[in-house]
Amino acid sequence: MSESVAQAATASRSAEPPLPSLLKVGWSRAAIETKLFFRERDSLVFNFSFPVVLLVLFGSIFRGDLANGITMSQLYTAGLIGAGLMSTSFQNLAISIAVEREEGGLKRLAGTPMPRTAYFVGKVLSVLLVTVLEIAILLVVGVLLYDLKLPTGVTGWFTFAWVFVLGLTASALLGIAASSLPRSAKSAAAVITMPFVMLQFVSGVYIPFTQLPDWLINIASVFPLKWMCQGFRSVFLGDAGIGLEMTHSYELDRVALILAAWAVGGLLLCLLTFRWKSRRDG
Repeated sequence: MSESVAQAATASRSAEPPLPSLLKVGWSRAAIETKLFFRERDSLVFNFSFPVVLLVLFGSIFRGDLANGITMSQLYTAGLIGAGLMSTSFQNLAISIAVEREEGGLKRLAGTPMPRTAYFVGKVLSVLLVTVLEIAILLVVGVLLYDLKLPTGVTGWFTFAWVFVLGLTASALLGIAASSLPRSAKSAAAVITMPFVMLQFVSGVYIPFTQLPDWLINIASVFPLKWMCQGFRSVFLGDAGIGLEMTHSYELDRVALILAAWAVGGLLLCLLTFRWKSRRDG
C-alpha cells in the first residue's frame, strides 16, 4: 500500500510543469518594469528631455571651435551621452529601488517564489532599453544640430559598444548598491542626485578638464563617469579631439580597466549591502 502511495506521489510530482527559467522570469520582470516606467509620464518626459534640454542650452550659450574643428557642442554631446547613461542606470535605479524598499515592495517580492536574481535581471534589462533610447535621442540631436560625426568604421562602434556595456554594468551595480544609502523614500532623490550632479561638473561633462584644478581632476579620476565620458569622446571626436585630453591620449586601456574594476566593486557592494527590508522592518 505504502509503495503504491509513493509511486502515486512521484507520478504527481513528475506531472507538474517545470518551473520557468531564470531568464524567462527575468524577461517577464523586465516587461513589468518597463511598463511601470512608461506609465509615469512625468518621469518619462523628464528622463528623456532633461539631457536634450541641457545639450541645447549649453550648446547655445557656449559656442565656437576648440581645436581641429571640434566645437563645444560636440564636446557636450559626447559628455552628456556618458552622463545620460549613468543617470538612467545609477541614479534611476538607486532612487526607484529605495522607494520600492520603503513602500514594502521588495519585502513582498522576496516572499514570492520568484528567484531574487530575476528582480535584478528585470531592472537591468529595463534600464538597458531606456538608456539605448536616451542615447539615440542625444545622437539624433547632436548630428542634426551640431554636426556630430558618427563613427564610420567598425573600430569606432566596437569602442562605443564596450564602453557602453562596461559603463552600464558598473553604473547599474553601483545604483543597486547605493539604493541602501537613503534612510527613507523621501530622502532618496536628494541623497542620490546631489553627489551625482556634483560628479558631472568635475568629470568633463559640462566643463572641459583643461579648465579644472588638479585636485578636482584627481577626485574625478577615481569615479567611473570621467572614464565613460573619455571613452565616448574617443568615439565621437576621434583624432581631432585627442589634443583636448589632459594626457593627449584617450587612454582606452585605462578606461576599460577602471570601468571593469568599478563593475566588480559594484557587484561586491551589492552583495554586502543590499537589503530587501526597510530599516523600520529590521
